[in-house]
Amino acid sequence: MKLHINNETSRLRAVVLGTAKSNGPVPSLEEAYDPKSKEHILAGTYPKEEDMEEEIEAVAAVLKKYDVKVFRPEVIEDYNQIFTRDIAFVIEDKFIKSNILPDRDQEIEAIDHVLKQIDPNTIITLPEAAHIEGGDVMPMGDYIFVGTYKGKDYRDFITARTNTEAVQAIRDIFPEKKVVAFSLKKSNTIAKDNALHLDCCFQPVGKNKAIIYKEGFLIPSEYEWLVSFFGKENVFEITRDEMYNMNSNIFSISEDVVISEKNFTRLNTWLREQGITVEEVPYAEIAKQEGLLRCSTLPLTRD
Repeated sequence: MKLHINNETSRLRAVVLGTAKSNGPVPSLEEAYDPKSKEHILAGTYPKEEDMEEEIEAVAAVLKKYDVKVFRPEVIEDYNQIFTRDIAFVIEDKFIKSNILPDRDQEIEAIDHVLKQIDPNTIITLPEAAHIEGGDVMPMGDYIFVGTYKGKDYRDFITARTNTEAVQAIRDIFPEKKVVAFSLKKSNTIAKDNALHLDCCFQPVGKNKAIIYKEGFLIPSEYEWLVSFFGKENVFEITRDEMYNMNSNIFSISEDVVISEKNFTRLNTWLREQGITVEEVPYAEIAKQEGLLRCSTLPLTRD
């Protein structure tokens, strides 16, 4: 299989979609990786496996409708394998393994059947000190956008997933690209104040549009640079509640087709006004784990 990813919106041909099968019991508070999951554990509203399975299979059906080759992880019993974007990402023809939370090491092993179809010379393992997850990485043609947290208290935040060493590692791998890093707001306790990944507060869509949540960015000038990059008239600004519900975490099948959560009324209306077909799916249960459609997908090939 030839890998090819140069942006977020070109026509998708192959993708790894996560699975909610055998997702395991409700985690303890100590086992939760993010404040939103903790909220739902405390409230007794943590999503049920059968509901999440139904939601993710609705996404699989849409992908198949558009003739996308869909790979799935091998099911590990009692293990959360929904968010494949965390475990790796593809830029150009390179498959880069993420350095993620140690408890999640098995997830990459569950897609070994996919890796065996890829030229081993194009599979990259980053240095141990470079912490990164795919939700923080967005190829944009000549650019690569990376979400990060630069504070000295990085180790204090379980929600800080990509460090400055990883940003430098990406620069080293792709010296011809302009790698732009964005500092994100982090909170271990308040989900509405936490941008877990870059795709939780920003995502390009269509030919030249973007969804952005201003308060997800720690440094105002970095947010302003991003708005200027797309042009203010091409930016859809989401609210704090819309960010919390993961409105920026939709997924593009092409410049003209996106998969979005059915309750994102304001966003979906705007997308249609831009001439984009919106394939609506239910995904509110999976969203309780602070991840949505982009988080559940690992694109391998786009035109």
